[in-house]
Amino acid sequence: GVRPFLMQSSSQFRTDGPQALSSDAWAEDFNEVKALGSVNSTARTPEQTHIALFWQSNVPPTWNAVARNLAADPARVVDVADSALLFAMLNLSAADAAINCWNDKYYWDFWRPGQAIREADRDGNPATEPDTSWTALLTAPYPEHPSGHLCLDGAHLEVLQMFFGTDKIRFGVTSSRFPGETRYFDRFSEPLREIIDARIWAGLHYRTADVQA
Repeated sequence: GVRPFLMQSSSQFRTDGPQALSSDAWAEDFNEVKALGSVNSTARTPEQTHIALFWQSNVPPTWNAVARNLAADPARVVDVADSALLFAMLNLSAADAAINCWNDKYYWDFWRPGQAIREADRDGNPATEPDTSWTALLTAPYPEHPSGHLCLDGAHLEVLQMFFGTDKIRFGVTSSRFPGETRYFDRFSEPLREIIDARIWAGLHYRTADVQA
């Protein structure tokens, strides 16, 4: 219900919403996170577990740090005025993304995998089987759809593309979960693909919620 900074309303960008519970697409989303997202998953590799935990960090500080490093790079010659513009674009866009995303979450009010998998006998889909002992690797205390992390990632990365005028820039990302570790990417679009998977591996989201976010 917060008034946005740049958008016309807090619900301006409504997503298409979760998959219908009776659909094959829902069963596919459900079974993917059921296999890969549990705390004791045998299908998820150690590397996937590490990546899921790496991205479980505060999103705005993560991308602001990337922007600071890029703006401070002597090869780019970003002056004080342009830096101010960059951080205004970055953080106002991210704020509006969060406002719109949480409006959308409570509009759809969709269940997290932890509830859906334990109570799959309620969804009416023969291709989903309940597991009453299933527990996600990570949890969150608000509705599932769309992914808040990806809403913010998408906004920050789109602004970085716009500001620097290209997708192809090499940069490093650090995480509050692993302060001494940096993951490197050659394009701004690359992390989104990894984070989409990471939120599934964490047991937090279905693929549809990540992609729409």
